[in-house]
Amino acid sequence: MGASMSTPAAPSVKAEAMMAAPPQSYPIHQEAQPVKVSPPSECPMHQAQPVKVSLPSECPMHQAQSVEVSPPPECPMHKAEAGPAHQDRAYEFVECPMKAAAGMKHDIDPANMMPPPNQIPAPDQPFELSISREESNIPRHGTEKNWVYPSEQMFWNAMLRKGWRWRDDDLAAQDMTNIIKIHNNNNEQAWQEILKWEALHARECPCGPSLKRFGGKAKEFSPRARFRHWMGYELPFDRHDWIIDRCGKEVRYIIDYYDGEINKETYQFSILDVRPAFDSLDAVWDRMKVAWWRWTS
Repeated sequence: MGASMSTPAAPSVKAEAMMAAPPQSYPIHQEAQPVKVSPPSECPMHQAQPVKVSLPSECPMHQAQSVEVSPPPECPMHKAEAGPAHQDRAYEFVECPMKAAAGMKHDIDPANMMPPPNQIPAPDQPFELSISREESNIPRHGTEKNWVYPSEQMFWNAMLRKGWRWRDDDLAAQDMTNIIKIHNNNNEQAWQEILKWEALHARECPCGPSLKRFGGKAKEFSPRARFRHWMGYELPFDRHDWIIDRCGKEVRYIIDYYDGEINKETYQFSILDVRPAFDSLDAVWDRMKVAWWRWTS
């Protein structure tokens, strides 16, 4: 009549045997071996050598040498070194005498401690001045020429630059002419005195000395000038330090200027005390010899 639940039949012996023992071809009967998984051929481990990644040519490691950065040309290492001096304080004694123009030292010529030649009349100049320049008899080092003296106009402008004002003095155009002549004569006289000292080294320097640079230090009295002042003599009204070249050797000379008798014909108004500075044993020996000659003559 209706559907009924039937009990399944019991399995036979053959069926049980098949269920208990699988066939020999099944993997379970094979000798266990590790399974080798072969990666795809495009994987890196199939390459004979590791892959080298080439970096762009502009990378720093492609440069043969490190890039050297060149400093700007105005840096100090590009400047030529000053000429050798036998004394460490040579430049100390040729400082710029125009200390009132401390902010304008960039245009000062270190050879003569003067600004560039200025032949332009000053705005409030009361009279016209000559712009002609006279050549000296003093050889200029490093050239085949001699030093050239400033003109009246250049001398006037230099005094204004140092703070002098013409209204403080009653000057005429002829006075400037006389000042230039006195200035030039003093320099010629100083050079002649230097040549007398340099005659002691004629064998060492047969070609003779030349003037390298010079400067004024009117307010800095030399030890000799101070000693004379203690003895009752007047102080010099000016002082110059000249650096000469003695065939490759620098020698400093001190020049003290004292008031002397007036000679309007030769324009000699000063007494000059010229001697080598005590910067070397040679200078000390020279001064000792000359002092002995003067004492015994």
